[in-house]
Amino acid sequence: MRCSEKPVGQMKVVRRFAACVLLGLWSAAAADLEECRKLFITGSYSECIRLAEESVRKERDEEWSMLLMKSLLAAGRYPEAEEALTSALPRYRSSIRLRLLGREVFNANGRTEEAQGLLGEINDRGGSSPWLYRDPPNLVALGKAALLLGAEPKLVLENFFDQAKRADPNLRDAYLASGELALDKEDFQLAAKIFSEALKKFPEDPDIHFGLARAYAPNARPLMLKSLEAALSHNGHHVPAMLTLADHAIDAEEYAAAGEMLDKASAVDPWRPEAWAYRAVLAHLRNDTPEENQAREKGLKFWPTNPRVDHLIGKKLSQKYRFEEGSAYQRRALKFDAGFLPAKIQLAQDLLRLGQEDEGWQLAEEVHQRDGYDVTAYNLVTLRETESKFQTLTNQDFLVRMSRHEAAIYGGRVLDLLQRAKQRLSEKYGLNLDQPTTVEIFPEQKDFAVRTFGMPDNPGFLGVCFGHVVTANSPASQAAHPASWEAVLWHEFCHVITLGLTRNKMPRWLSEGISVYEETQANPAWGQAMNPRYREMVLGDDFIPVRKLSGAFLSPGSDLHLQFAYYESSLVVAFVVQRFGFENLVQILRQLGEGAELDQAIASHTEPMDPFEKDFAAFARQRAEQLAPGLDWKRFKPIHADGAAASLADLVEKNPTNFWALSDYARRLVAEKQWEQARAPLKKLIELYPGYAGANNAYLLLAAVHRELKDTDAERETLSRLAALDADATDSFLRLMELSEDAKDWPAVVQNAERFLAVNPLLPQPYRHQARASEELGRTNAAVEAYQKLLLLDPPDPAEVHFRLARLLRKTGDPAAKRHVLQALEEAPRFREAHQLLLEIIGEHPHDKEDAAAAPHTRP
Repeated sequence: MRCSEKPVGQMKVVRRFAACVLLGLWSAAAADLEECRKLFITGSYSECIRLAEESVRKERDEEWSMLLMKSLLAAGRYPEAEEALTSALPRYRSSIRLRLLGREVFNANGRTEEAQGLLGEINDRGGSSPWLYRDPPNLVALGKAALLLGAEPKLVLENFFDQAKRADPNLRDAYLASGELALDKEDFQLAAKIFSEALKKFPEDPDIHFGLARAYAPNARPLMLKSLEAALSHNGHHVPAMLTLADHAIDAEEYAAAGEMLDKASAVDPWRPEAWAYRAVLAHLRNDTPEENQAREKGLKFWPTNPRVDHLIGKKLSQKYRFEEGSAYQRRALKFDAGFLPAKIQLAQDLLRLGQEDEGWQLAEEVHQRDGYDVTAYNLVTLRETESKFQTLTNQDFLVRMSRHEAAIYGGRVLDLLQRAKQRLSEKYGLNLDQPTTVEIFPEQKDFAVRTFGMPDNPGFLGVCFGHVVTANSPASQAAHPASWEAVLWHEFCHVITLGLTRNKMPRWLSEGISVYEETQANPAWGQAMNPRYREMVLGDDFIPVRKLSGAFLSPGSDLHLQFAYYESSLVVAFVVQRFGFENLVQILRQLGEGAELDQAIASHTEPMDPFEKDFAAFARQRAEQLAPGLDWKRFKPIHADGAAASLADLVEKNPTNFWALSDYARRLVAEKQWEQARAPLKKLIELYPGYAGANNAYLLLAAVHRELKDTDAERETLSRLAALDADATDSFLRLMELSEDAKDWPAVVQNAERFLAVNPLLPQPYRHQARASEELGRTNAAVEAYQKLLLLDPPDPAEVHFRLARLLRKTGDPAAKRHVLQALEEAPRFREAHQLLLEIIGEHPHDKEDAAAAPHTRP
């Protein structure tokens, strides 16, 4: 049989043509796939679904099925996503990436057993044929699955995610997975680093911006908001970003804004469980139980046992200090899934904040045993070991836990102060507490932060009240910036009263405002007062409408803005008391406790919120304008050049009452040691603004001038005026003790020692001065106590302290006198007065001669 043969050259042309056709088809398909990916990432879910459905019908590769499922999930079309999954699974039997996404799809539809089965399939395939899954996308998928199966996070990061990034530096999923892992383990600094690096490669990727926003959320809300804005600018349908903004609005008590953002999210995904959980939170805060239950049911529509819904509702309620309600929701979540660790660790924290410590610590330990990388659980377990060494001080109203060392020094003062606060504030607000208040004082700031926030890095707080549990920083933790611990505890116990009166149903600004207000009522040197910077803020653009005050605590522009939020809140309280009477303030709190919304409670006992805000703004402006009315407050450009004192002198001559000119001029003269010349501007500042005790105030500078000029009486008088204004001025208190002791003004010595101890009771100097003054005043018991405390602080001359203590104890007939004189001689064997005192004691008690024989002997 004869065959027809084509020339060899012609066959090559055919093959090349076929190859070009196939390459072109592949390139077109790849281009279509990339275009669909961009549509998904930018939020064009409907168009992505259309393209993906066409390609799936043509049986293109698994990427199209995965894009279809992702888009259907993003649009809230969960059953359709499941249909797409069940169609794709038999077609791509070896795909672990499809199965990992399928787990999410099955869970979204409540098919948790099938979801777990897919995870098992991934484990089997990855274990039996690992060489099939060494490409970067599959490495990421295997790493995610390994985490779900309980693998060690560090190993997953190194062996899967990092390896995938090395193999393909442009694989976005590797960055997203690494960042998500850091977020899950609450390593927010690492998460921010990962997402920031990813943004250099994917500057327009909304998911990367969103990941960075989550990293910023705990400690940098302004940056979080900026990142969320960026995410939504690249994907206007990014539901997770919308939900985070709603979360932020709830935290800021901007509930209408939260509802609007949830409406936007629901327009994209009408069945997003988290969105309905947030709606349930809003309904709960409105005391709308039917709406709350309905929202929760809708959140559970497709996955009826989803623990995340109840966990999120409870977490948000706990963030509103509604720990009873929050813990109840965590228990509901754990009924759905007893192994859901986020609910368990949140419940542990809720119970610890409610004072139900046995169960709280037990749950924290359980979470730590299950997940050794859970940072909060680890921190709490470690903290428990620290707290086990604390000493507990109690009376019928309080349980105080402190380090043993500090409890011995000032534990009694703590109980006395708290008892005074309870007596005054309980009576004033008409509330009888139904259980003791627990107060825990931590010498290490990190331990305070863990007990309070679950994390060690949360500086800036001196104390926090959860209701019947108060946590506070010890003076030992704030040596660089001492603040009156007495003022802090008074402030926090006021929260105990107001939270109790409202059943924890009050906005943050009102709670903080009342506590600051009550500080000033208890001691005018506590709390906050109008000052030059606050004056500018009230009269300028930094003044905050009452409705937005709680948000000012959440994302302040600076530390100054945070402090101003406290001050302005207290000013609102002062306005209510002055304009409408204290009883109406109490009635507002009672009505809040009955479930009323703030606007309703204010309107019922003052006036409707709109005129209330207007009248308060006028009240605040009046306060600001009345600050030192004899001063001119116009600002000038700073003068830094040589000869600045002369230039400032000219400025003062032209503006003789300008606060800023006088202050700059006085500081310049002091810096140049022109003591005599500095007196006049400083005295004028004090004359025109006697209430100013801020940084570099005229009192401090004038006292320094008097000291340099050896005018001791004037220095003492100046510092005494400052001490009455500033409760934290420890340097001034110490100097006043010295000057008063030289003047033998013993009551003044005691007064300033007490002022110092109210700030820092852990230093020896005030006890020494207090003991000496008490001796001179004949207050033997007070002197004994002061010397005893002094000995606990390792004084530089223990022999002298033991001797003086022995002498005082001998007067009272206390047999401990003998022990202290012996200790004095142990420290200083040549201490003649101590030898004499010991002989006198022995003479009074002849049977103690053997003790005298045991005393150190020296030759005279």
